[in-house]
Amino acid sequence: MKKIIILIIVYSVFNGIFAQNINGVIQSDSGNLTVVKVWGTHYERGFAYGYLMGEQISDLVDGYIKPVFGLYLDDARQIIIDGEDLQIDSVYVTEAMAVVAGMDFAGTNYGNIDYIDGLVFNAFLDILKLLGFKADSLGCSSLMSWGDATVGTNLYGKSVISRHLDWTPNQTLINNQVVVVHIPAETDEQPFAIVGFAGQMSVLSGFNQNVAVYQHMMSDFTGFTNHGLHYEPVWLTLRKSIEKADFNNDGVNNTQDVRDAIEINSNGFADGYIVTALAPSSAGADSLVALVAELAPQSPLLTFRSNSYPDDIPGDNLYAANFEIKRNNQNHYCNRYYAVMNALGDGLEIGEDENWQIMRENSNGQSGNLQFMQFIPELSIFKISVHRDGLPAYLNDPLIFDINELLSFSTGKNNFPEISGIKLFPNPVNDVLHLKVKKKYIGSAYSVISSQGSIVAEGNISLENFTIKTYQFDPGIYFIKMGNFPVFKFVKL
Repeated sequence: MKKIIILIIVYSVFNGIFAQNINGVIQSDSGNLTVVKVWGTHYERGFAYGYLMGEQISDLVDGYIKPVFGLYLDDARQIIIDGEDLQIDSVYVTEAMAVVAGMDFAGTNYGNIDYIDGLVFNAFLDILKLLGFKADSLGCSSLMSWGDATVGTNLYGKSVISRHLDWTPNQTLINNQVVVVHIPAETDEQPFAIVGFAGQMSVLSGFNQNVAVYQHMMSDFTGFTNHGLHYEPVWLTLRKSIEKADFNNDGVNNTQDVRDAIEINSNGFADGYIVTALAPSSAGADSLVALVAELAPQSPLLTFRSNSYPDDIPGDNLYAANFEIKRNNQNHYCNRYYAVMNALGDGLEIGEDENWQIMRENSNGQSGNLQFMQFIPELSIFKISVHRDGLPAYLNDPLIFDINELLSFSTGKNNFPEISGIKLFPNPVNDVLHLKVKKKYIGSAYSVISSQGSIVAEGNISLENFTIKTYQFDPGIYFIKMGNFPVFKFVKL
């Protein structure tokens, strides 16, 4: 009898494992940086993230987040639970729950973390301010160059931004640096990447194929915050700005998407923040290419700066560090600001290498420089160096990624591209969907997924001309996955 019980338990465990899709893969893990790619619905992506990165998330939450809050952790959690000071969209709550479910499934939730802990992490800065504390100074900085500034270089007028992420050089943070690439199944979303630390679902640094957004602290803001105003966590605002296929539905992706995502928050934000955003130079007006936002919980709540503001940074260049410039016309410049200004000279012939070197030599956060990155949308280049081997990021050689390849599961317009050798028709469909495949795909497993994330049909492709009966499907959008990869989207009438 014992043998039978053991066999039943083993079968149940393995059957459960194989029944659960893991919509993700660790693409690389080298140079102290893990690159994770997840796809599907918010729940599927969260589950895969937790399953693949559970050990690192446990380490980050237990080794950094909980100690930072210390005796006030329950108070931090209560802010999330009450929902009065902070407002978090339900899709992100669902995603946070899925992350924990993935960790539980993988057996890596060592600290018994729940989704509230995850949301505390992702609203980390806002909660600290609401509790009356100040975050460790994020001495971040960004330099944007485009147009006339990059003419005569390898960029030929195209845009570029280099960004330092400076934080306390905590070893737990250093050990758990990640790039998380999201390939959404939702039709109103597009592929995007989050650059940060294990467990982050929100955007401290991030980009899609056209726009990059980065958050800095506005360190000279000393005012108080207000309670009961349902602030949106700043990192989630930035995620929305690059996650939505076209946030403001104007037909293009540029810095206006970021500005509009910010401006929805009419009460401002819980603390003083600075946000930088860059789009391709083809966006048109300078303010649509490069933008700095200075945000606060006190008036003026939202201040936006472009290169037209007289800040002594020449030409088609825009720089931000950690102090108010346009807000209240403070013009609060720091030593790094003057160093970058002097290094720019006349602001011309600032190419890819020059933009990087000016920041590397004049604006780094020294020992606290955890990440140093560069984004060039029109050349599809993302470059990043991280704190490793005891050296800050700016002293290490960067890894270089092709953005199109990094976000390769989707174009951001048609969701999942057709794989060569596979065709499906008709689309939209009424009763029967036809698939025509090459012989090499025969035997491949497939599943049909609703836009809510449920599996409505699955099996194996047995013929070159294969059909899937769809007459019982509810009208709506569906996805076909083959193996581990999302492949097609179709509409059931």
